[in-house]
Amino acid sequence: MNRLVLLTGLVSAFLAACATTTPQPTATITPVVPPSATFTLEPSPTVTPLNVTLTVKESLINCRFGPGIVYELINELEEGDTARVVGKSEASTWWYIRDPGNPDGLCWVSAEVTETNGATAELPVVQPPVTTVTAINLRAEPNRIVVNCSQFPQTVFLEAEVTTNGPAYVTWKWEASTGAISNDSTLVFKQAGKQVINDYYQFAEPNDYWIKLHILSPNGWTEQVNIPVNCTP
Repeated sequence: MNRLVLLTGLVSAFLAACATTTPQPTATITPVVPPSATFTLEPSPTVTPLNVTLTVKESLINCRFGPGIVYELINELEEGDTARVVGKSEASTWWYIRDPGNPDGLCWVSAEVTETNGATAELPVVQPPVTTVTAINLRAEPNRIVVNCSQFPQTVFLEAEVTTNGPAYVTWKWEASTGAISNDSTLVFKQAGKQVINDYYQFAEPNDYWIKLHILSPNGWTEQVNIPVNCTP
């Protein structure tokens, strides 16, 4: 009997020991602090602007809209004049300069009549400019008609002076207030200058008419002339 009690006590003690929670060690987390980043600032490269100049060595030279004698004359430079060069033609036969007579303007001079100072080999190549129609002078003759009402149709003659600043193909057409429109036509300009378009138109009755000349290319332009036509019985 004593033996049984003893065994029972041992079992109870064993079970109690097993039921006791064993405390777990607490984990310690140490934060990792990254090292401070270190930057090394490199000095910006120093860009030395091109400083190329020229001096006129002839008595009088032309400064033009583009690199060639086919372009419009912009200004004239005299012997001894100086200018800053900002570009060159592809063959380095013309210099693109700041016009001494117009600080905000640019023009081209021939390399043959100038003497340069500076690194011309480093100058950028500048493409020739796009040429355009720069002026139109449209006239009608007569510009007013007063006739007897039995004297119709009446004819008016048209003349238009068209000016470009360089070589160009100029496409144009006429339009009248009557609704008539001509076919497209083309003028060929081999160089800067002026060409004349001549034409005529007939009016069948009195009215206030207009006729327009439309430039279609290389740039758009419209010029109009008004022609009042009246009659008396």
